[in-house]
Amino acid sequence: MKILLATDGSQHSKSVAEEIAHRPFPAGSELRIISVFESPALYIYAPFSMGGMENFYQEVELTAKKAAKEAVETAAELIKTKNKTLLISTAVLEGDVKHTILEDADTFNADLILVGSHGRGGLERFLLGSVSQAIVLHAKCSVEIVRKRDQNTINNRMDDDLKNQK
Repeated sequence: MKILLATDGSQHSKSVAEEIAHRPFPAGSELRIISVFESPALYIYAPFSMGGMENFYQEVELTAKKAAKEAVETAAELIKTKNKTLLISTAVLEGDVKHTILEDADTFNADLILVGSHGRGGLERFLLGSVSQAIVLHAKCSVEIVRKRDQNTINNRMDDDLKNQK
């Protein structure tokens, strides 16, 4: 089985990593963890010199890339410590988040995409858009949206993990 986890490092994404860590996927299943960052549009498309602004946009891009790298590393570590059966690979990708996730899922030949839900509804979803919603609508494979877990659920799982280690 090939599983794609798209993470942005948010608490919602950490809930997805926790969910994967506790699932009994078939031995040898492949998990690809990705994080996608977008370069500042003005930096990419400006047909003129921006003076000192070029450095600003380069710094913004570097910061975004660093955050994406931390997101995949954090998710991979969390999952590796709790689920030894998964073959894990990671990647930091650049591009439009929705399209890049969908393209990577196709390239990886994913059987399942897992993404976090930001819990947005109604007007916010209409105004802001939703990566999760776009993935569900356009993916060629199954998609699961994982809601952020409350602290009690997380604590109970941690207690269970500690009991199982004894």
